[in-house]
Amino acid sequence: MRVLIVEDDDAVVGALSAVLLHHGHDIRVARTAAEALVAVDPVDPVVGHLDVVLLDLGLPDRDGTLICRRIRASTDAALLIVSARDDVRSPVHGLDLGADDYLVKPYDSRELLARLNAVVRRRAVARAAPPPPRVPYSGRVRVDVGGREVTVDGFPVRLTRLEFDILELLARSPGVVVRYEQIISELWETSWRGVQRTLQVHIASLRCKLSPADSIETVRGIGYRLRDG
Repeated sequence: MRVLIVEDDDAVVGALSAVLLHHGHDIRVARTAAEALVAVDPVDPVVGHLDVVLLDLGLPDRDGTLICRRIRASTDAALLIVSARDDVRSPVHGLDLGADDYLVKPYDSRELLARLNAVVRRRAVARAAPPPPRVPYSGRVRVDVGGREVTVDGFPVRLTRLEFDILELLARSPGVVVRYEQIISELWETSWRGVQRTLQVHIASLRCKLSPADSIETVRGIGYRLRDG
């Protein structure tokens, strides 16, 4: 895979580059927001080969969140935010701006690789798979699988790719508990326990966006279910 690292800390760039190169990935590095925008410019022929953008939010010339949407609009590569900001609002905001996943520093290199591979596979499957049938689910929350559209009480709701995938997984069997492990296995393709924190962030964001419908229920210690009706 070809990976663009957007990071201004030389020590982090060195460590991250070593891990990615060891696993056979090609890398490019942008140390500022300006360099990142040039690297993902649609005019640049390299853009067609980018598979992943690893974006740090603490850039010297501009906050990473300010360029996140522009990066998303410029490339179809998977976008993974890597940041030291661990408050709940930062991941939710980053995901709303178009990121596919959010990883908090410091992190284990195995978790980074697992997340990186998972987001790339998800996007590849979504591009290659034929469109599923348009099956709306009953209740206040309606999930149109084929159109990848969600409404609450008839009003459209804008979700990120991964938020939709989580909701669609729950909506396959309304009222049935889907275990944490199953969600992580299907959507992240890993059993890495560190992903559970990210899942919780996505669920919190989903609940906020699906309000006023109190539709996602936590079954403590087991998983989540979508209320039927």
